[in-house]
Amino acid sequence: MDRTERTDRMDRTDRAGRAGRRTERAGKHRKSIKLRSGDFWLMLFTLMLVIFGLIMVFSASYYYSISQDGNAYSYLLRHGVWVILGFGAMIFGASFDYRWYKKLALPIFVVSILLLVLVLTPLGQTTNGATRWIRLGPVTIMPGEIAKIAAIMFVAWFLGDNGDRIKSVLRGILPLIGVAALYGALIIMQPNLSTAITVCGIIIAMMLVAGLKWRYVLTAGGLGAAGVLSILLFMKDSYWYTRLTSFTDPFADPLGDGYQAVQSLLALGSGGLFGVGLGKSVQKNLYLPEPQNDFIMAIIGEELGFFGLLLLMALYCLFIWRGTRVALKAPDQFGMLLASGIILMVAIQVILNVAVVTSSMPATGINLPFISYGGNALLIFMFSAGVLINISRHVENQETEK
Repeated sequence: MDRTERTDRMDRTDRAGRAGRRTERAGKHRKSIKLRSGDFWLMLFTLMLVIFGLIMVFSASYYYSISQDGNAYSYLLRHGVWVILGFGAMIFGASFDYRWYKKLALPIFVVSILLLVLVLTPLGQTTNGATRWIRLGPVTIMPGEIAKIAAIMFVAWFLGDNGDRIKSVLRGILPLIGVAALYGALIIMQPNLSTAITVCGIIIAMMLVAGLKWRYVLTAGGLGAAGVLSILLFMKDSYWYTRLTSFTDPFADPLGDGYQAVQSLLALGSGGLFGVGLGKSVQKNLYLPEPQNDFIMAIIGEELGFFGLLLLMALYCLFIWRGTRVALKAPDQFGMLLASGIILMVAIQVILNVAVVTSSMPATGINLPFISYGGNALLIFMFSAGVLINISRHVENQETEK
């Protein structure tokens, strides 16, 4: 082999090596793009809701913080810590492959049931007549919040693994009705009507998404209506009769059962169209109990007015729209049901919170997603948003591969 041939071969080898390195770099670049992919708008809307919630928690809790802790910033600081932890939960949810929850769904379901049972034992912490927490040192766990995401994962696994189950009364419908009844009974015993409605509503709605016929839902609704009617007719001296009727005319007992609803309506009425101004609420000055929690929407309405609430509802609608888009494009049945359950959880809870704040249903503990003060709920919602983002990443990767 002469010198010219050796030179040509060395040139070809060098060019092939450079081409291989370019291909390897391009492959790494494509892989990094896939790893960073996800629904940008879904992430943006989540961040907007959380940041808006942080601002409103500070505004709503200002005087309450001074009264409770002697420090106007105590609730802001605590909520800020939960927001930081929530971002960690969202990043984890976005990074952890959602398909692994198929394997974890049943254990998580069992753990959630055990926690709901434990809260009814001496380990449960009672506040304002309700036992909804388990205290572990400085941290409190709220099993009702964990039950929501646990129920979503369980139903997604149960129906995603075999979609034909929803067509069978014995193999699909009755087992899930039993799960809903078990969750509902344990949560109502706390008592926590709104969370029980939320969990049962999520399960039934996910069954509808999976293909449940409407006649079964209407039958279950009729049985529920019959139960409520029996309470109204034959249990007039019971706790539940008072809870189910006090919202119809809160001004009949403005210093008793109707107190929260009255103060909430006064806040909303005072806000008018444009509000009294950020930070200038009157009802948060120790008139409305726990204004940073369940009734934070009333403070938002008072300070930012009807148009402020309208913009907030528009933001929720945008979040739900992007989540629905993820569910429709999910690569498998499990991902579709998991995304649908998360969106249903947010939508149902927003509707219930609006109903409570406007005295359209009995006043009960239901927080506003991403907005209200409370670590357990915020972590669950932000983690759930991360799961949605993870599902959207798989959608994009699938589209890229095509």
